[in-house]
Amino acid sequence: MDFALDARTESLRQSLLTFMADRIVPSAPTFHDQLGQLENRWAWTEAPILGQLQAEAQELGLWNLFLPEEHADSPGLTNLQYAPLAEITGRCGHLAPPALNCAAPDTGNMEVLSLFGNDEQKERWLQPLLRGEIRSAFAMTEPDVASSDATNIETRIERDGDEYVINGRKWWITGAMNPHAEIFILMGKTDPTASRHRQQSMVLVPRDTPGVEAVRGMEVFGYDDHEHGGHAELRFTDVRVPVSNLIGEEGTGFAIAQARLGPGRIHHCMRAIGIAEVAIELMCQRATSRVAFGRPLANQGVVRDWIAESRVRIEQLRLLVLKTAWLMDTVGNRGAHTEIQAIKIATPRTVQWILDKAIQVHGGGGLSQDFPLAWAYAQIRTLRFADGPDEVHKNSLAKAEIARHGAGSTDG
Repeated sequence: MDFALDARTESLRQSLLTFMADRIVPSAPTFHDQLGQLENRWAWTEAPILGQLQAEAQELGLWNLFLPEEHADSPGLTNLQYAPLAEITGRCGHLAPPALNCAAPDTGNMEVLSLFGNDEQKERWLQPLLRGEIRSAFAMTEPDVASSDATNIETRIERDGDEYVINGRKWWITGAMNPHAEIFILMGKTDPTASRHRQQSMVLVPRDTPGVEAVRGMEVFGYDDHEHGGHAELRFTDVRVPVSNLIGEEGTGFAIAQARLGPGRIHHCMRAIGIAEVAIELMCQRATSRVAFGRPLANQGVVRDWIAESRVRIEQLRLLVLKTAWLMDTVGNRGAHTEIQAIKIATPRTVQWILDKAIQVHGGGGLSQDFPLAWAYAQIRTLRFADGPDEVHKNSLAKAEIARHGAGSTDG
């Protein structure tokens, strides 16, 4: 078993590390200041420094690295090659991913359009997204149903001649408050009488379509995440789009959603490892610089235990994520389904634990805006809901494990 990175990955890794150290991390305060000066606080893509970093990333060949090699517009990386690069971007998660055009939800939307979009849809929406000229959002979650079960969605997509008429509410739609999110991929029901997983379809809804309303921006533990274009509650009232805006075929929405979420889950996990590494570094720095009860915190047994445990847990997690990436490359997302579920369960829980200990070592400072820990904790805690809650993945994983060991099928 070879744990060494191949030559191309190592070259990109070194280039990215240099770019992060020389340009992205020093630019983070400027990005924050420029956001505060914008007339529309949700329009993060208008920050001048971001455009500069994006141009530099393209020149360095650090653009659209997320798109797997099987896609026509891919830079040619496998999931395993992208993994260590995504981890690096997680160290500055609000700026590095968009600087490389590797930020959710655009990444997943680009993959959907690449895999399931027709030629017209790819030309109209995919290519501008790949160039970083526009942003997008993915409208699936709803406030009136338990969205942990995606088949619960109630938004209706009804055909009327050559158009679809859309009515419904969505919330937690990441990026949708940004006025430059010009296209929404919306999931709704086209046939409520069909079998459970064939009722849903996906359609493209341009932002400026009459009847599309951004009701409000949502907050996560008090953070509005305007650096990502916010999370919106949306209302669709008699929204009409051409039938040609259908992605794939009617009834394939659930399957497309599952195809989209597989890569998205592993991208989140990769970046989360980068967050955890920053937390460990900050914890060690704080522990050595602070004195309590006559000696540095670093000399306290409980603090040393937290640091040691953090290192052990993150090393275990990284190996599991890398194995999952390798399986996705070798046997496909379906073949890696168990491991994808496992990392989705383990990663947020593990990184949340590490962040909690880092906050504890920082005392009151850990709760403040002076360190990135509280913000990171909010992001990671959210990840235990995003792309499916822990409990859903555990239930599915356990059913598969029981069946694999010959105990037969189980209910639910």
